[in-house]
Amino acid sequence: MHPVLIVLDNPQDWKAYYPSENVISVQDYLSQDERYKLPNTHVINLCRSYRYLTNGYYCSLLAEARNHKVIPSVRSINDLSNKSLYSLDIGDLNQLLEKALQNRKIESDSWSIKLFFGNPDIEGLGNLGRQIYDLFACPILTVNLKRRDRWQIETIKPGALNMLNSREEDLFAASLESFNKAIWRKPRSRKTTRYDLAMLYDPDEKLPPSDRQALKKFISIGRQMGINVELITRKDYARLAEYDALFIRETTAINNHTYRFAKRAEREGMAVIDDPQSILRCTNKVFLADLLSTNGVATPKTLILNRERQQEDMLRAIETLGYPMVIKIPDGSFSRGIVKVEDEQTLKKSLDDLFKQSALVLAQAYTFTDYDWRVGMLNKKPVFTCQYFMSRGHWQIYKHSASGKVISGDFRTLPIHETPKKVLNVATRAANLIGSGLYGVDIKQFGDTAMVIEVNDNPSIDAGVEDLYLKDDLYRIILEEFVRRLERKRHGI
Repeated sequence: MHPVLIVLDNPQDWKAYYPSENVISVQDYLSQDERYKLPNTHVINLCRSYRYLTNGYYCSLLAEARNHKVIPSVRSINDLSNKSLYSLDIGDLNQLLEKALQNRKIESDSWSIKLFFGNPDIEGLGNLGRQIYDLFACPILTVNLKRRDRWQIETIKPGALNMLNSREEDLFAASLESFNKAIWRKPRSRKTTRYDLAMLYDPDEKLPPSDRQALKKFISIGRQMGINVELITRKDYARLAEYDALFIRETTAINNHTYRFAKRAEREGMAVIDDPQSILRCTNKVFLADLLSTNGVATPKTLILNRERQQEDMLRAIETLGYPMVIKIPDGSFSRGIVKVEDEQTLKKSLDDLFKQSALVLAQAYTFTDYDWRVGMLNKKPVFTCQYFMSRGHWQIYKHSASGKVISGDFRTLPIHETPKKVLNVATRAANLIGSGLYGVDIKQFGDTAMVIEVNDNPSIDAGVEDLYLKDDLYRIILEEFVRRLERKRHGI
């Protein structure tokens, strides 16, 4: 891991904690000593004050000038300096606060919470603490609350280490250890790595984007390339800034932690795949349908149906698409949230169900093929292609049974040079509308026609499937893209 410096006005403020050679005075850090200018250093600024032009302010300012990752950043310091600067962010937090406190009996109309790296000193407020820390990353925060008609956040202010009582010191120490265990961790080996890559996954996910064997491949090949690849989970959000890059290998969604991880990584200046814009654009099929149509990319005939005009739009779909047709919820994945309908009664029932989840749904002409093409795109170039065959006796690749069992069809992996050019061309056009990340473009081919079904921001990379032709080179190509991006950042390109 990268070197970590804990910077204080007075090192005596650290006397209650475990001794560490990482602790230095702010005067030492502000000096021109080359020891404190090493690249890729992480700085935890625990100065007593971050006011403008104080030592604490200059500590974060020079850390950023030295390309060090620092908490708090100058941006966080400036945001916290004036309530008018952060008041716009408080609205959503107040809603979360109201929900968190609705069953608590609090006699006073004023209350305060302390946060240590986002961990609150009061049980049951963890989600609120993480959200506040996400907006204002600061080691210690005091959140002052006021009850008027309901509880509201009055102010958010940085706290100081020397002002903590013994209980708070214990909470701070535990939070810091969780945030950055590298301070106390024994050195792993003398071999240094160029970069640290966090790979976000869910060990309990039933249909993950990468299986265990593929994850191990990323780790072992990364080691060969001098990249330290570490598996992290949603619990490691507070530690994200320790890494140089983030690779999300968990099914993404706008309304869960994967999007929050991507946003945080982007804000920290990390290289990230999937980036927030790609997640936003790919996870909603309504957006994709409109984007592809507007830019003239061939797709099956598609209509966007509106809950407010359900009867009218249903009749329009019948007239335009005929039967059978496919109804899709905007954010489904792995063949979920997709219904094939063959008559008006089934169509009405399906729309009733799906409109409970979304104001808009897609209706698409049914086009059966024995398989779908999947073109894996990275940095606007195709890197692998597969044919995914439909499950036996089913019209989709994945068949979900009532018992929860999932059956998938067969596959065939091909080299790029054996893939029809029309398939590669339409995949490239579609993916380049999204960005330059890692995408999986699903395509149906009818003779000389290739039509895009959807673009996935988090394509499957499973051992023995997508890597069947390229083998270890597929993992190497993806990791080399992270290195390319990190090198560009390092050189300010």
